[in-house]
Amino acid sequence: MARNLIRIASTDIDSSLGLQRALMKIKGVSFSFSNGLIKSLALDPKKKIGDLSKDEIKKIEDAIRNPSLPRFMLNRRKDPESGKDTHLSGTIIDIKLRSDIDNLRRIRAYRGIRHELGLPVRGQRTKSSFRKNKISKVGRRK
Repeated sequence: MARNLIRIASTDIDSSLGLQRALMKIKGVSFSFSNGLIKSLALDPKKKIGDLSKDEIKKIEDAIRNPSLPRFMLNRRKDPESGKDTHLSGTIIDIKLRSDIDNLRRIRAYRGIRHELGLPVRGQRTKSSFRKNKISKVGRRK
């Protein structure tokens, strides 16, 4: 039994899913973002993604690339390179994240050094956590 797949923004989506859940399968599209897209495009949220026409799918793809949603719903505000508010989706998210971490390493920021060493970046304690295959010196008998 072959399932019908709909391709939106380089992602294959099962056509039997509801519109909001189907949009959330795309990397970079969250619950609130998909809800905002559906409302801004005036689509029926109870409709299945497989029931959409090609024009509606094209509208959704264009809206994901260039959303006309409030600024707080975008996932890349004040981009360090351009200074603009954008929304990323798909594999571009991974590429930008990697370049941001590499930039932190290059400028020798504290967060970049913590990334290099494989330690927690956001100030967590390390006495009892983050012990992946490392010899712990705390509590070790001589």
